[in-house]
Amino acid sequence: MPRQTSSLPLSLPAPRAGSSLYRWLYEQLRGAILERRLHPGARLPATRDLAEAYGLSRSTIVMAFEQLISEGYVEGRTGSGTYVSTVLPEQLLQVRGLREEGRLKHRRIVLSAYARRLQPFRSRARHPVKAFRPNQAALDLFPTTLWAQVAARRLRKASARLLAGGETLGYRPLREAVAEYLNTSRGVKCTADQVLIVSGAQEGLDRTARLFLNAGDQAWMEEPGYPGAAAVLHAAGAKICGVPVDAEGLDLARGLRRWPRPKLVYATPAHQFPLGVTMSLRRRLALLEWARKAGVVIFEDDYDSEYRYSGRPVPALQGLDRAGVVIFGGSFSAVMFPAMRLGYLVVPSEMVDVFAAAQSVSTHHPPLLGQAVLCDFIREGHFARHIRRMREVYAERLGVLLKGAREKLDGLVEISNVEAGLQTIGWLPEGNVAEDIAAAAAKKDVEVIPLQHYAYGRVRGNGIVLGFAAVEPRELRRGVEELAALLRA
Repeated sequence: MPRQTSSLPLSLPAPRAGSSLYRWLYEQLRGAILERRLHPGARLPATRDLAEAYGLSRSTIVMAFEQLISEGYVEGRTGSGTYVSTVLPEQLLQVRGLREEGRLKHRRIVLSAYARRLQPFRSRARHPVKAFRPNQAALDLFPTTLWAQVAARRLRKASARLLAGGETLGYRPLREAVAEYLNTSRGVKCTADQVLIVSGAQEGLDRTARLFLNAGDQAWMEEPGYPGAAAVLHAAGAKICGVPVDAEGLDLARGLRRWPRPKLVYATPAHQFPLGVTMSLRRRLALLEWARKAGVVIFEDDYDSEYRYSGRPVPALQGLDRAGVVIFGGSFSAVMFPAMRLGYLVVPSEMVDVFAAAQSVSTHHPPLLGQAVLCDFIREGHFARHIRRMREVYAERLGVLLKGAREKLDGLVEISNVEAGLQTIGWLPEGNVAEDIAAAAAKKDVEVIPLQHYAYGRVRGNGIVLGFAAVEPRELRRGVEELAALLRA
């Protein structure tokens, strides 16, 4: 079939004085296409013919055509010529979106069972800090300048080997530093080969749940307990079994009477979240012996044991484990700053390979440069000094809260004199509803959280959670006065 020639089916106005000829031709052709004076599929004249017809150089024609092609108004066909596109960019923006949206309404995308079990959660920034914000460290007191100096020095010395990545278990020098720290300060029995660096205790629990739980398996949770742990176990498909907490910690006997066959136990024995009690030695030994015989894995969350203000530090449950049933998890994010997103797991030697395999198919390892900076921060003694300083600050702030409670809240609320941690519990007398108190306090710019929010089921007692670590003494006193006024009313 002979090639069809075409001439431009419209006349073009003369270009304005001083205007770019390439730009003028581009705009004229684009306008003709949009106004349908040049119809979709129409063949444009050859560049040589256009140059002769309008007295333009061929390079000017080529530039205009290339611009139109790049924007999708025309398309070049090898050996055939240049044609107006059948679908214009404006149609893609205005029509295609609506057309595809209509199709999506009828398309069935089926989520996995795991996705359907996820509980939506979006954290939000809350500033400034008000009484009695819980679960937060005094971030304004973190030595950011010192941290920046350590980070800058590490980055200047970064080697090609460090930039290339590292072991799946994490940066080896950091794992050695973590093992040394845990052995001396927490009574953990481990080597660096048992330490796995993760993005935080939350990821560590998620990894553990995926490795040891199938859908429908029973998992014990302290009641009340950490909501983040409940979300992880629920997403894994576990049947969450709330086990009451008494003055000695998780009540093993009551748990066995109601839920006799768990596969995993989540516990915070050093400083129970959120009640603050410490699991007794008697209860710890009984829990370990039962787990050994029943083949149950215990996840020990050591979330803030660094901050103990009175009494002797209690060694970790893992340090008493002789059967390899305890997985020990902790987080630097909780004791330094949340944006760090670094934590660790200590796993029994025989479980290291399976944890490493799971790590290799997900995150592989958290950012290595951040691990190296943290390692330097620990090795140079800055981490230990920061912990000592913050322990003094938090003890002082707890004292301010307790003193204010004795003076202003006597008979209105009973404050637990905790020995460690970042928050405590205020027990309300009968007749006060924690939800109502929290709502009324919020109107006075005071943050309290009903204890029931930390329970998967129902909890005994009517309490509110009061944070003190992140709150300055003056703000703590104001919060006490506002809370006292509300309770009297």
